[in-house]
Amino acid sequence: MSNSSSLNEFLLLAFADTRELQLLHFSLFLGIYLAALLGNSLIITAVACDHHLHTPMYFFLLNLSLLDLGTISTIVPKSMANSLWDTRAISYSGCAAQVFLFLFLFGGEYFLLTVMSYDRFVAICRPLHCSTLMGSRACVTMAAAAWASGFLYSLVHTASTFSIPLCQGNTVDQFFCEIPHILKLSCSDSYLREVGLLVVSVCLSFVCFIFIVLSYVQIFTAVLRIPSEQGRHKAFSTCIPHLAVVSLFVSTDIFAYLKPPSLSSPALNLVVTVLYSVVPPTVNPLIYNMRNKELKDALRKVISSTFFSSGSIAIALHK
Repeated sequence: MSNSSSLNEFLLLAFADTRELQLLHFSLFLGIYLAALLGNSLIITAVACDHHLHTPMYFFLLNLSLLDLGTISTIVPKSMANSLWDTRAISYSGCAAQVFLFLFLFGGEYFLLTVMSYDRFVAICRPLHCSTLMGSRACVTMAAAAWASGFLYSLVHTASTFSIPLCQGNTVDQFFCEIPHILKLSCSDSYLREVGLLVVSVCLSFVCFIFIVLSYVQIFTAVLRIPSEQGRHKAFSTCIPHLAVVSLFVSTDIFAYLKPPSLSSPALNLVVTVLYSVVPPTVNPLIYNMRNKELKDALRKVISSTFFSSGSIAIALHK
C-alpha cells in the first residue's frame, strides 16, 4: 500500500484464532457490555426520575453514565461482531469514526471527573456558597464545557492522525482503532506532529490530575475537622466513590501509556487496553451504587416500579 488514500480497511487484532475461543470472547464481552448497559441505564433512569437526586452531584453522575455508555458502545460491539463473524476487518471510515468517538467520550469523561472534584470541593469546603457556585446554570455550563472539551480534543487528534500518510500495511495491533497503533503504520516524519499533540494532551491531563489531587487534599483536611464521627462518615461517603472512579481511570491510563517498553507484549497490551477502556464503564455504576444510600433507594424505586408496572400490564393482558 503506497499511502493512506489506497486504504479501504484496517485489520484489528483478534482475541483468539480458534472458533471456540472466539465464541468465548464474544460471550464474555456480551456479558460485560450488558452489565455496563444495565448499570449505567439504571443510574440515568434513577437520577432523571427521582427529584431527590436533582442535585449537582447526581447531575454530573448522570453525565458520567452517558459518557460511559458511549465509550463502551463505541468499541465493544464491533469487537464482538468480529469474533462472531470470524473477521478482523473495520472500514477506513469506521476506524476514523471509532477513533473520534472514543477520544470524544473518553476525553469528556476525564474533564467531567475534574469538574466533579470541584463540585465535591465546593459542597464540603464551601457549603455556604454551594447554591451560588453550583447553581443549575453553572452545572449545565460545566457539563457542557466537559463535553465540548472532549469534542475539540477528539477532533484535533482524529484530523491529525488521519491526515498522516500510511504505508506500513493496514494491521492495527489492538482490538479497536487506537492512535498509537495507527501511527506505527506511518511512512513519513509527519507522525511527529501527532506525537507532539499527544505530549500536549499528557500535559493537559497532568494539570487536571493535579487539580483533582489538590481538591481532595483540601476536602480531606476539611472533613477531618468535622467534630462528629457521623458527619465525617457522611462527607467521606460522598467523596469515596468519585475518588475510586478517578483512581481506576487514572491508574489504568498511566499503566497503559507510560509502562516501560520492557513490559510491552501483544498479550499484555491487549489486557491493559481492556482494563482502561472496558472495565471502568462497567465498574463505575457498581462503585457509586455500593457507597451511596440515596442512589440505592432511588434504584430500588425504579426497579420496583418497573416490575410493578410489568406485572400490572401482564395481569391486564391475562384478563
